[in-house]
Amino acid sequence: MSRKVEITKVQESRIGEVDFANIPFGRVFSDHMFVAEYQNGAWENFRIVPFGHFTMHPASMALHYGQAIFEGMKASKGADGQPLLFRPEMHAQRINRSAERLMMPAFPEDMFVEALHALIDLDAAWIPPQEGSALYLRPYMFATDEFIGVRPSESYKFIIFTGPVGPYYAKPVRLKVEQHYVRAVPGGTGEAKAAGNYAGSLLPAYKAQQEGFDQVVWMGGPDMKEIQEVGTMNIFFVIDGKVITPITDGAILRGITRDSFLKILPEKGIPVEERKITIDEVVAAYQAGTLQEVFGAGTAAVVSHVAEIAYGDLMIKLPPVADRKIGAMLKDYIDGLRSGRVADTHNWIIPVNQEALV
Repeated sequence: MSRKVEITKVQESRIGEVDFANIPFGRVFSDHMFVAEYQNGAWENFRIVPFGHFTMHPASMALHYGQAIFEGMKASKGADGQPLLFRPEMHAQRINRSAERLMMPAFPEDMFVEALHALIDLDAAWIPPQEGSALYLRPYMFATDEFIGVRPSESYKFIIFTGPVGPYYAKPVRLKVEQHYVRAVPGGTGEAKAAGNYAGSLLPAYKAQQEGFDQVVWMGGPDMKEIQEVGTMNIFFVIDGKVITPITDGAILRGITRDSFLKILPEKGIPVEERKITIDEVVAAYQAGTLQEVFGAGTAAVVSHVAEIAYGDLMIKLPPVADRKIGAMLKDYIDGLRSGRVADTHNWIIPVNQEALV
């Protein structure tokens, strides 16, 4: 496989149009994108081009049979202005696990990381300077065969585009325990970042929002009592000083932020458990006064504090955010790593290599 990457730069940057103090999430896109195609059993035509539209055939198989996967990542800047990546190799590995589950070709992990380096170096000026903001990175892959018939595609497109973002959830969220719809079951595609998983989540989330909630708590198990995720994030509970998060059983996404928290907490002397946790256990802890924190964990928000959880007629009200120490510590730790304020003892922060793919 050739490592040559053709780079075509924009004639004029659009960065002057951006108000970095007021960035709507997911609506502003940087100047360039990385693109590659899979044809005849190999990835080829690696290039960085100006961000823009591309055409699709009406019979493109991704539109009909759903072979589409993605990742969500962030790039930040240190105090010295050096662009930084957070655990990029884990995202490379996870997108290939998603590809395997949807019978799509693996993308070379070294090229994945090198493409990120080259693209971010080119658009480094798009990284917001404020801590907590970042350059959001969206690698994704979809089927491109022009064919109507249920089988794996034989051709694919892989793209990485980027865009500056501010904080995802600016305030604590209100949740509703979903007791009818399910997100995923063991053996399904819940562990993959498959586009269809998110399409299936839209109706339950919309119904919850119509009732005044921000998102849903996904449930599983034979009696719909086992907690899985919150919206599009992993979920953590702090009960009597112990942190508990659902075990990944094939129905729960293996979050990189989740994995980071599980390594940070023991180092801070905070007990943490990965295990099944039921809504009955959470209700019992709330009624006993030992439910101290609930928060979501994910790339976009890092930590999203939960204000309330509705379970049937019961409204579980969490303590004020000012009284929550663990979620705040974790968010501060990750944000500090990304800005260089916190020492990186895990080698998670990777400086962008300006000579990548040159």
